[in-house]
This record gives sequence, structure tokens and C-alpha cells, in this order.
Amino acid sequence: MKPLHLIIAIGAMCAVVAASNYLVQFPVQGTLGALNLADLLTWGAFTYPAAFLVTDLTNRRFGPAKARQVVFAGFVIAVILSVVLATPRIAIASGTAFMVAQLLDVLVFDKLRQAAWWRAPLASSFAGSAIDTVLFFSIAFSASFAMFGPNDDFAITNAPLLGLFGAEVPRWVSWAVGDFAVKLLMALVMLAPYRVLRTLVDRIGSRPAAA
Repeated sequence: MKPLHLIIAIGAMCAVVAASNYLVQFPVQGTLGALNLADLLTWGAFTYPAAFLVTDLTNRRFGPAKARQVVFAGFVIAVILSVVLATPRIAIASGTAFMVAQLLDVLVFDKLRQAAWWRAPLASSFAGSAIDTVLFFSIAFSASFAMFGPNDDFAITNAPLLGLFGAEVPRWVSWAVGDFAVKLLMALVMLAPYRVLRTLVDRIGSRPAAA
């Protein structure tokens, strides 16, 4: 992997994660039928899935070892940027969730790289999104992790699940459910740019094409 390619991959990863760490602090305002979107989604849910696209494209062309390098380098730089753009607690939550989720993504993708072109990116993104959502929202907002810093009062205010169903739960739980749903949708959407971009990355480097 040429240094320029590594810099581009790391830069793209840092941009995605830093933007997501900032945007996750802002609920989506508005309604969808009876649903109050502020109880359901933050803007970060729409940007973070692009991190899996960066990891998967690096993994496809250069293999899991180089993909992990991008993850580790991106992790360090992204956490530093997150401390500036967000709160320390958000940075800790993001860094932990990012590292675990992206390494899981690398592992799943590599196991499925010989399958149909869409299976590796879709399965790895689904698995990574699930663990990322659980870790991030728990550490960032749950009272159990209060040692990492003060909580956001709006995040812990009780509201019906998804703003509509069942008994009241902390608002961050609804955010987590809505966030995961959007990540699954975005994983499907990201298949289109993956399909296009994988043709370009196949021309770079010397690793034989696979997944």
C-alpha cells in the first residue's frame, strides 16, 4: 500500500468519525407520522456508516492487515479531533465503539471476501453497526458509565420508546434503537458506492481481487 493511499484512507476515516462524533449530539427535529424524530435519531447515524465503507474498501484491495492499520491510525486521530469537537465522554464512547466495531468489520469482511460481492460489506457492516451502537450509546449516555463525565440532561430524560411505544425509557435508548435502524438502512445504501468504488480500488496495489 503506497503512503499516499494510506494517507487518503486515514484522512477519509478521520473525517467521517469526527463529523459523526459532532453530529451525534444533535437530534433530528421533526415528526414522521406519530413518531417524534428527536426521540429517535441523531444526525450522526447518517454519517458514521461511511466509516465501514472506508474500512471495507481498504480491506478488499489491500487485505485485513492494512485495514487494521487504517483503523488504528484513524482511531488515534479521530479521538483527538473528537475531544475538540465534542465532549471527553463522547470521545471515549466513540473511540471504544469505533475500535471494536471496525476490527469486527475487518474480521467478518475477510472471512466472507470469497463470497458474492455484496455479502462481505453487508454482513460486516451489520455486525459492526450492532456492536458500535451498543457500546457507543451505553458509554456516552448510560448512568452506569457516569465516571467518564457528566451526562446530557436531554439524553437521559424519560420518554416512550421511539417516542411512541411502551413504557418510558431514557431518551438515549430510543436514540440507540433508531440509530441502529438507520445504520442498517445506510449499510444497504452504501452497497451502491461500494460497488462503484471497488472497481477503482481493484486497480490500485498488487493484492488479487477477492470479495
